[in-house]
Amino acid sequence: MTAHNDMTTPAAEAPTVGFIGFGAMAQGIATGMVRHGGVDGSRISAFDIDSTRLAAATEALGAKAAASAAQVVGDCDIVILAVKPNVIAKVIEPIRQALAAAETAVISIVWGWDFEHYERVLAPGTHHLSIVPNTPIAAGKGVVVAENTHSLTDAQLKDFHSLFDPIALVESLDTTTLYQAGTVTSCAPAYAAMFIEALSDAAVKHGIPRAAAYRLVSAMVEGTGALQIETGQIPAAMKDTVCSPGGATIKGVEALELRGFRGDVMSAVDAVMGD
Repeated sequence: MTAHNDMTTPAAEAPTVGFIGFGAMAQGIATGMVRHGGVDGSRISAFDIDSTRLAAATEALGAKAAASAAQVVGDCDIVILAVKPNVIAKVIEPIRQALAAAETAVISIVWGWDFEHYERVLAPGTHHLSIVPNTPIAAGKGVVVAENTHSLTDAQLKDFHSLFDPIALVESLDTTTLYQAGTVTSCAPAYAAMFIEALSDAAVKHGIPRAAAYRLVSAMVEGTGALQIETGQIPAAMKDTVCSPGGATIKGVEALELRGFRGDVMSAVDAVMGD
């Protein structure tokens, strides 16, 4: 039996989070953290060169609008770099030493900037991790592809997971497949939205009200994904479960196969990757 101690140990305080760059993806992450991840908005700071956008976005979340990137670094345990790839080196230069000296955990969502890229521009000893998130993170249903190679401490990695696990499925992959996986997860919400739109149009064609069609189809897509993750079934087996011999569903599957549905989806990914 474990002895009871009347002295309660206070829970570790949640890390403070800062964003350098507060565009759509950064706002999506912050929104997910506040609305679905249990993070108080007051523990989030952000800086963006567009001060008007920054003021509106931070106010909506109860977050702090910082006056500079340096202020974000000084105020926060975790700093999320969320600027365009072509300006990242310029953005880092004035805060380079501060990022290292403050023992800050640097999380990058900058496309194409993996561990080795950052090792060339960050000060030695800086703790950093590169990830690729996607837009559903704003609804607490995101996917985050994280690079296996990183320099976070065990405590920093724990803080990272405490922030992102409640709002996303976090998958760690080798550098060689980081952006291939990121392409699928970050671009595919557009393809999924097109599928939802097309299936909803079909429902409307057959008399279903538009708003109801969107709700039904979106819930079906979310539920199908959740079922695959929970059961681990391969998609082919899930499809076969629904396709009764001589039934309606197999006829629809045939129609999709005849029109090259799966090949078209694969071609969309190839087009993004330049294959």
